[in-house]
This record gives sequence, structure tokens and C-alpha cells, in this order.
Amino acid sequence: MSDPEFMIDVRAVTKRFGDFTAVNDITLGVRAGEFITLLGPSGCGKTTLLRMLSGFETPDEGSIRIEGNDVTRLAPYRRNVNQVFQSYALFPHLSVRDNIAFGLRMQKVGDEETRRRVAEVVDLVALGGFEDRMPHQLSGGQRQRVALARAIVPKPAVLLLDEPLSALDAKLRRQMQVELKRLQKRLGMTFVFVTHDQEEALTMSDRVAVMNRGRVEQLGTATEIYHRPASGFVADFIGESNSLPAELLAREDAAVRVRLQGGLELRVPRAAWPADATRALVSVRPEKVCVSKRPIEGAENGFQAVIAEEIFQGALDHLVLRTDAGTVLSAVVANESAIMEALHEGDRVWCGLHFDDLVILPALA
Repeated sequence: MSDPEFMIDVRAVTKRFGDFTAVNDITLGVRAGEFITLLGPSGCGKTTLLRMLSGFETPDEGSIRIEGNDVTRLAPYRRNVNQVFQSYALFPHLSVRDNIAFGLRMQKVGDEETRRRVAEVVDLVALGGFEDRMPHQLSGGQRQRVALARAIVPKPAVLLLDEPLSALDAKLRRQMQVELKRLQKRLGMTFVFVTHDQEEALTMSDRVAVMNRGRVEQLGTATEIYHRPASGFVADFIGESNSLPAELLAREDAAVRVRLQGGLELRVPRAAWPADATRALVSVRPEKVCVSKRPIEGAENGFQAVIAEEIFQGALDHLVLRTDAGTVLSAVVANESAIMEALHEGDRVWCGLHFDDLVILPALA
């Protein structure tokens, strides 16, 4: 039985290619109208999972249900899904209008209905005036819009998107992220998006499934996976993180005292430290490391360091800090105006870490 809460219900799905297990016992539910992203490095299994949803690959084990129907071994054309490919896969000999209408004509939709629905999606993706152009006469962003329009015009229950923004330049890519999310909300359609780009995932998704070695390491909102990663892999893959091995030194009433790799000693919340563990990972985001030329008040952990390296990044400065104990940390600070206290390479600074900004993760095996 599928869970009625889910538009897509993946149960214990495994896919092997010879001796290589591309997807390893994944269970995942996607709600109707949700924008979910499969995020991970190359080879993590995200595209293989997407291809099983579309029907281009068949699981070796497990089941897939869409709209409550078992589609595990159904052919792609028998599933109520459509896909936007990385290459767009437009027909070069067909106009924009005919590319968009192609799927409707394959479904034997009448001419009047086809014209009406094509006009609707042309307006939806802002392609008015381009209907008679050929694909080679369009920009990359326009071709991507045509591919989207062709995929949504049949009104599938689920739209699958395989890194559709990867061919665009950085500025257009950011613009299309916003447009794609706006389009999804307007349609109310379920989107499953595949990318290795964390910015895309964090910008657009209702939830993100972070994948590694064929498994889902964490499923949650962008805020959850960024601020409360479930593993060292997630902490390092999503954004940047200082994730350092730590050993237990002493237990106190509300905290435990630990020593980080390199020698820096910190106090961390006792409730966050794994019970009976003597070792763990302490993770903190660079932007959560407070840095000043004066002592920092209110932080549970204060220490001094030298700025070993300063990397200018426009509005932000990326600092590499070497503490007096020898621990190396990354910090990101606002690049203040000239009238403010500036921080530069070689400066001796005060640093602070708050309890709420420290994430304790299981020690690496």
C-alpha cells in the first residue's frame, strides 16, 4: 500500500549496474505540489533515482508509486510524468510552437485545444512573440523555457528536471532559479529537481534530499540541512563548515569540555554531546565565528587567533584563523566600510563561538 499523503512513494529502492550499487535501499516520499531537490556530488545516485521515477531505469529491488499507482515496471509513456533534460532535447526542425505542441499531438489532442493550451504556456513562460522561431534562433534561457513549456503543457502530475540550468551562465542561472520556483508555485505541480549545485537546491526547494553513495543522508528543508546537518558529509557539502574532530575532556553540569583537532579547547552543550561518547565532530559555519579586535561579550567560548589569510569576496571577507592553540578555522565577516574597524591578514583578533551555533555530529568511523 502507498501512503496517501505522497504523490511519489519510493519504497526500499535499489539499483545496481554490475557490481556497482548506484541507489542503495532508498525510501522517499514526495507530497503533491512539493518542490523537492535531489542534491549530491557526481556519482551519488541522484540521476539514477530520477531515471527510475521516469521509467528509463527499472529498480532491482523495491517499488515506486505515483498518484497511488504502482509504476515500478511501467514504460515511461504510461506514467503521468514528464521530464526536462539537461540538453533540453528540442527538435531542431520544429518551431517553438510546434516543439511545445508535440506532446499534445502525440496524445491526439484536437487542434483547437492544442492551440489554446500552447498559448497558455507560451504566456506562462514569457515566450510571446517567439512562437515561430526555430531553436537555433533562441538564447540558452529561451531554449530552456521552450523545454519547460513542452514538458508542462500535457499537465503531468509530476515534472522531473535533470540539471536543466547547468548550461546557463551564472547571472541567467540565478534569474531562472527564481522564475522556475515561481512557475512551480503557480502551477501547483510536483517538481523533482536534480542538481549538484547547493545554491540551486537551497534557493528553490521546499525540501532537499542530500545524497551520498547511493543513499539519502538527510531529508529536510533548506534551513534544517544548513543549520542542523545530520552528518559530517552534509555539513561539508552544504555550504562551508568547520567540522573538526573533538575529544571529551570533562563533563560539567550544563556543558562538556572538549579539545578540538589542533588543540583549541571549547565548551559545548552537554545535551548535544552523544551519550557515553568520548569523541565526536564539532561543526560550526564560518559565518557563525564571531571575529573582532576587541574581546567578544556573551559568547560561551572566547579565544584569540591570528588572521593567517584574508580573501576578499566583495561584500564579504573570508578569513583563515590560526588560534593560539594551533587549531585552524574559517570565518566569513562583512567587509566593513573604511570608517569601520577593518580586519586584515596578520591581525591578532578575538573570536567567539555561541552554544547555539555549534553542531555535534557522530565521530567519523
